[in-house]
Amino acid sequence: MTLLKHTIYLDVCCFNRPYDDQLQPLVRLETEAKLLIQGEVLKGNLCLVWSFILHYENNDNPFAHRKKQIALWETKAAKLVTFKPEKISHAERIMTLGIKAKDALHVACAIAANADYFITTDKRLLNKHVDGIVIINPMDFIRRYFDEN
Repeated sequence: MTLLKHTIYLDVCCFNRPYDDQLQPLVRLETEAKLLIQGEVLKGNLCLVWSFILHYENNDNPFAHRKKQIALWETKAAKLVTFKPEKISHAERIMTLGIKAKDALHVACAIAANADYFITTDKRLLNKHVDGIVIINPMDFIRRYFDEN
């Protein structure tokens, strides 16, 4: 089977999903989907984006083990989005859609990297539409990804 190679951006809440309460069925399913996505990245079937805002937010993680494990994904990323002032102005435009500042920076970075999908477990973000990117839950992404391949 030949898989379509999509470029994806996982936000911090998605990276942290395995550390949430796994007794909740939705959390567990989202965790499994996120782990499948990461497996596809490791196989080279998906192109992962990392950004300066992911690095910044992860460095603020008070849990050293989580911070270390998430930081390893920077080395697996095929694209790295560095800080540039135009990303701030793009994020400010995204904020007019009712998206918080850090989330808007994540979305702006995903768009700057030409990501096809912005993958998140943040319900507020999942209800937003931003031109230039598909904002999607890990389970919905997995369903779509494997349906088209």
